[in-house]
Amino acid sequence: MKTNFKIPTFLLVILVVISCSTKKDAFLNRTFHSVSTKYNVLYNGNVALQKGLIELNQNYKDNYWKILPIEPLKVDKLALPGMKLDADASPKEFDKAEEKAVKAVQKHSMLIARQERNNQIDDAYLLLGKARYYSKRFVPALEAFNFVLLHYPNASLINETKIWQAKTLVRLQNPEQAIDNLKMLLKHKDLKNIIKEEAHTAIAMAYVATDSLPQEIIHLNKAVKFEDNKEQTARNLFVLGQLYQQKKEIDSSNIAFQKLIDFKKAPYKYKIHAAIEKAKNATTKEEKTITISDFKKRIKDRDNRPYLDALYYQLGNLQLTNNDSIATLSFKKALLNSKAPNFQKELAYQALGTIYFNNANYVTAGAYYDSILAITKNTNTKRIRHIKRKRENLNEVISYEKIVKVTDSILNVVGMTTQQQTDFYTNYIEKLKKADEQKQQKINTGNALFANGDNLSKQGIGNSGKWYFYNVQTVGFGMQEFKKIWGNRPLEDNWRLSNKTQINIAAIKNLNTKSEKVVDASKKYDLKFYLDKIPTDKKQIDSIKVVRNNAYYKLGLIYKEQFNEYKLATNKLEKLLTFKPSKDLELPAKFHLYKIYEKLKSRKATLYKNDIVTNFPNSKYAKLIINPKLLLAKNDENSPEKIYEKLYYQYKDEAYDEVIKKADSSISLYEGQAIVPKFELLKAYAIGKKDGLKAFKEALNFVAMNYPNTNEGKKAFKMVNKLKAKL
Repeated sequence: MKTNFKIPTFLLVILVVISCSTKKDAFLNRTFHSVSTKYNVLYNGNVALQKGLIELNQNYKDNYWKILPIEPLKVDKLALPGMKLDADASPKEFDKAEEKAVKAVQKHSMLIARQERNNQIDDAYLLLGKARYYSKRFVPALEAFNFVLLHYPNASLINETKIWQAKTLVRLQNPEQAIDNLKMLLKHKDLKNIIKEEAHTAIAMAYVATDSLPQEIIHLNKAVKFEDNKEQTARNLFVLGQLYQQKKEIDSSNIAFQKLIDFKKAPYKYKIHAAIEKAKNATTKEEKTITISDFKKRIKDRDNRPYLDALYYQLGNLQLTNNDSIATLSFKKALLNSKAPNFQKELAYQALGTIYFNNANYVTAGAYYDSILAITKNTNTKRIRHIKRKRENLNEVISYEKIVKVTDSILNVVGMTTQQQTDFYTNYIEKLKKADEQKQQKINTGNALFANGDNLSKQGIGNSGKWYFYNVQTVGFGMQEFKKIWGNRPLEDNWRLSNKTQINIAAIKNLNTKSEKVVDASKKYDLKFYLDKIPTDKKQIDSIKVVRNNAYYKLGLIYKEQFNEYKLATNKLEKLLTFKPSKDLELPAKFHLYKIYEKLKSRKATLYKNDIVTNFPNSKYAKLIINPKLLLAKNDENSPEKIYEKLYYQYKDEAYDEVIKKADSSISLYEGQAIVPKFELLKAYAIGKKDGLKAFKEALNFVAMNYPNTNEGKKAFKMVNKLKAKL
């Protein structure tokens, strides 16, 4: 016989009502509130906390060029009681987690006879502290952790709470107390591995705050033994590799990075960056060869597409010692694969600028330095200030190279016969027509792709959609054409200008303005239009020659004195002599060639020496060659000191034009001597008096950059800083 037993509904209602009471210490009450807290309120709170952590980690961007923080939590400023953080300072899910923790305490706490009967309330306070911690409200977070430690000393999560309390103390700039607390915790022998790992990680964080690098390394090494938290273990290994790298302990650094690479559970972002960092440790030819081969394989791996900029950049660094042209190609690929202006892109530009600078291609180097200055976000770093100074020092050489290019082109055409000029411009027009036809053909192809967007999409060639930017092929074509014409340009005002540095030289400005005028479209293919532009007036042609000769001389001096590029210097100065310049340029040009070849121990030094002494016997240059010590005598009327003294009195008499002119000639005459910075500084003051504050600042900056270790250079540097405020 089967019997059905049913509990009446009214009895169930009575049981629920009785168990809802938080004041009665009965099994039913404890069980009801414990289960409700754990599987309802705390469950939802922990889910919200995990969502917040995922969002926090997604928004956090590590800078792998610096030693990573052990905990990926960016704290710009402490949120003290009463302070409000920005709306986007932390994910809203943490607020929800805190709300659930508070609800658990308020509705389900069973504090009876000064003892908590609900064994889930300590978990609620721990959740409350974590939510506040990740919201960067460390003071209230510490209150929550302290409450657990004070009122629930026997709680199951007491050890985890101690770790969180210590981490909060570190954030509140009390790392010493955190270290003491964690050392007490680690004395317990029955700790779980996960607690040991978290405790050693937290104590390493505390030692970072006290600048105790050896202790930080010790505890990170202890933490990575357990591998219970794969994310934190991977991060700890990466930081370890970086710290050993900083200490120049390359073998230990490689071991840490290799362990991370082999760690199967590690997130991929740490593994790929560990490979890149390990590549930086390669020093021997054999190590570099192996690493280059490894990097080429990694570059082919589709999974590494997000990291191609870093991989190509490091590959370029490895190739530098072998072949600059191959390294240059890798750095350029690094730029092509950079998705946005960032530090990695800056370094690639800098590497290319350095290569071209070292190869004396200063114009191209200047363009790459301009690119860095255009995209950098922090202009006050030592690296950027150095690049800025280097770029400013290139102003003159770039300007004069432009003058040389323009004047040589003009005079080359002027020197042709009428028939040669006609043939030259006929060929030029034909090239223009051909280039325009190719350009129009590509535009037509693009229009065809645009018009047939639907068909291409159906065939799988492009994405769906009729609008231009929905078509992958058309957009890709447009991007390629833009890069061919303009290169990689940042999204900013005046993006067409690769060199935004203003060069205040009237002659250059006029020449560049003339050369850069846009040709009227209606006369683009008109041969007569071009022929009529050729200068025929002798005065005009002579004027262009003077500008050209001066540019060649200035370039010779710049390459000789500023960059020690003697081959370039002799090339410019000897070519200048073929133009039969005036004696004002011929004599100093020959003197500088004599000094260069004397330094290079070339037989040509004797040729130029004899030339000057024979043909210019009464010149200062001849006297200096015959008796170098003659002009160094301080009491001699022709000594540098006496000449400077006379020039100084002329400055006092406000003869600024004369001072600038004589200072220039003295600087050329006494180059390499200790008195040159004095002439430079006096010249700068004369320029300031004559042309105003802006010109004064530029002249002073030249002295500060070129003679930084002299008293005059230091004085100029101080003056520049003072003038910045006025300007």
